Amino acid sequence: MITTVAGRLAETKAAAFLENQGFEIIGRNWRNRWCELDIIARHGGQLHIVEVKYRRRLDWGSGFEYITPDKIARLKRAALAWTWAHHYTGAYQIDVVAVTGELGSPQIEHRPGVIF
Repeated sequence: MITTVAGRLAETKAAAFLENQGFEIIGRNWRNRWCELDIIARHGGQLHIVEVKYRRRLDWGSGFEYITPDKIARLKRAALAWTWAHHYTGAYQIDVVAVTGELGSPQIEHRPGVIF
């Protein structure tokens, strides 16, 4: 099982990766009573809601494979809650970043707009 500490470190690695790709991180670990978003970022005028999935090993599948229909529904609700709470009326997309391997030097893959 992945600890909260490892999950937070994976999110930090993902945020640094996105920043190196030109993203501006505008929020991390935003939550309300019902949901949480890992990273909220801007890139090229587009708002990105980013889910981070960490897997130390791929024996049971990649982080992308853990985005279940239930998780997709929760991410969509969370994104709507964030836009409502921040009075944001523009377009946004939901991305996934998979962080794999030892956290000292993980492999990181970003898939933009994979959740509609």
